[in-house]
Amino acid sequence: METSKSSKFNQIATTLGHTFEGEIKIGGNYVSAIQNDKEIYISGQIPRVGNTVVVTGRVGSEVTLAEAQMAAKICVMRALALLAQTLGSLDRVKRILRMNVYVQSAENFTQQSEVADGASEVLYAILGEAGVHTRTSVGVYQLPKNAAVELDLIAIAD
Repeated sequence: METSKSSKFNQIATTLGHTFEGEIKIGGNYVSAIQNDKEIYISGQIPRVGNTVVVTGRVGSEVTLAEAQMAAKICVMRALALLAQTLGSLDRVKRILRMNVYVQSAENFTQQSEVADGASEVLYAILGEAGVHTRTSVGVYQLPKNAAVELDLIAIAD
């Protein structure tokens, strides 16, 4: 019997040791998700759990690659939670079209794509082929709330 996308989401949440239920907080005059016909745009998500940004600092100096990959996983779980809230179920996600990953990087850190791999792995683990996407990963000087990683994505629903 095939495991549902919701069950896979819950399994990964348990593995990460966090819950992604309830309101996903934002910090400004915008919305977390907006749907235009079958396209859903998810605003930038940082590794915030409840009120706490759980991975902060520059990757390559204060933050290790493994910690940054964990941050990317938390970010994408937040994005998936928003997709589930918007669509009523992750089963309605037909495809992740695009993901942009921003990494607060130390001066000589060049493994932004390896950081983004953490999020890409989660998308594939939960959504299968529907989670395969185009992606850009970029090193930046700073991010909101000193977050190590931020990502946004675009999905299409059935």
